[in-house]
Amino acid sequence: MLFSSITFLFYFLPAVLILYLISPKKIKNFTLLLASLFFYAWGEPKYILLIGIEIICGYIAGLVIEKFRGKVISKVALAVSSAVFIGCLVYFKYADFFISNFNAATGLSVELLKLALPVGISFYTFQILSYVIDVYRDDAKAQKNFVNLALYVSLFPQLIAGPIVRYSDIAKQLDERTHNLEKVYSGIRVFVIGLAKKVLIANSLGELCNAYFGRTESSVLFCWMYAIAYAMQVYFDFSGYSDMAIGLGRIFGFELCDNFRHPFISGSITEFWRRWHISLGTWFRDYVYIPLGGNRCSKPRWFVNIFIVWLLTGFWHGAAWNFIIWGLFFGVLLVIEKLFLLEKLKKMKVLNHIYVIILVTISFVIFGSDNFADAITCLSGMFFMGGLPIVSHEQIYYLCSFAVILIIGIIGSTPLPKIALAKIENTKAGSAVISVLEPVVLVALTLVSTAYLVDGSFNPFLYFRF
Repeated sequence: MLFSSITFLFYFLPAVLILYLISPKKIKNFTLLLASLFFYAWGEPKYILLIGIEIICGYIAGLVIEKFRGKVISKVALAVSSAVFIGCLVYFKYADFFISNFNAATGLSVELLKLALPVGISFYTFQILSYVIDVYRDDAKAQKNFVNLALYVSLFPQLIAGPIVRYSDIAKQLDERTHNLEKVYSGIRVFVIGLAKKVLIANSLGELCNAYFGRTESSVLFCWMYAIAYAMQVYFDFSGYSDMAIGLGRIFGFELCDNFRHPFISGSITEFWRRWHISLGTWFRDYVYIPLGGNRCSKPRWFVNIFIVWLLTGFWHGAAWNFIIWGLFFGVLLVIEKLFLLEKLKKMKVLNHIYVIILVTISFVIFGSDNFADAITCLSGMFFMGGLPIVSHEQIYYLCSFAVILIIGIIGSTPLPKIALAKIENTKAGSAVISVLEPVVLVALTLVSTAYLVDGSFNPFLYFRF
């Protein structure tokens, strides 16, 4: 069930809100848990058993680790539970990838399993892993209330697409959180903005990307239009969904972490990854990079640690070589920056941003291609190596048709709208106007987004495949 769907917006969410409001305080978490399991079962009923097994395994492991802290059984509990979580992820997400590559390398024909990917498995696996690791490290106490732990893993706002919530960040909120009208309005505001980003911007940019794949002719301009549109589509698609998750969490009293902070304004690739998919980056930093030794080791080992993290980051996104290449591409760039380039980039004022935009755009061509050959074709065209004309009449038509949404996307991906709004709010008259206009704008955005959903059929969510 997509957040950006009529079923969710006008049936599921109102019903859950009513049930949550009338539920006594003691059973609010149980009400949310039932709603979350129903939400997941809507699209993946057979995989409710899988997430249930992982929750039970995590619950038992946490209690055993805490009870026998410092003893061998504690380490065994961590190892066994981690193996279960990672094993499930590898089996369902990567089994066919390994079989296909084994067949290609050996010439054999081992039959593919053709398993359906459980929605959100990459996200909830990392969440429950962080729980057992935090308990093992004594960064968090084991959750003795099974409902609370199950809710942490399956909370529907962030269940299928993040942000990846760390147990230590939300543990207190599971037991005690505040509910008030100000928080609810704030949550609605963030949700509606996220909905508009997803439906009005990301989906429109996706139509331009589809036009590129359905092209009858190409050009250098069209390759660049596609590359830029796809990079922004991924950003508005995923950041919009993250905003909706954060807004929904706030409505139910939870404060979830930010996941994007205007990454396209970065002055280096290092900075870009501090602003893009923040919850994933910090997860790999704290649970992989630092345990490997981080940068507190010899320089060769440090670079090996970086490449391991980025190999895993790419592989986390999908069971395909283009994702692995995409991850290693960023690993190479980060090593180069750490060797000598980062200090030079800090001294630049404009060129560093151009450098980031070009490299990130290239990376998303790799990321979004069905195979590496398609990526090479697009990249060759972008850099005048594909024998393509610079422009054609068909591409001029698409540029004119999508110019407005491209401009909106470019401006919307920067902090400029927030800065302008903050300046207006700092004046007495501006604050009064915004207090009146903001609810009107939010209602209008909701109505327009709904109209697009009712009228259109193009409403994919890119990160569902992860």
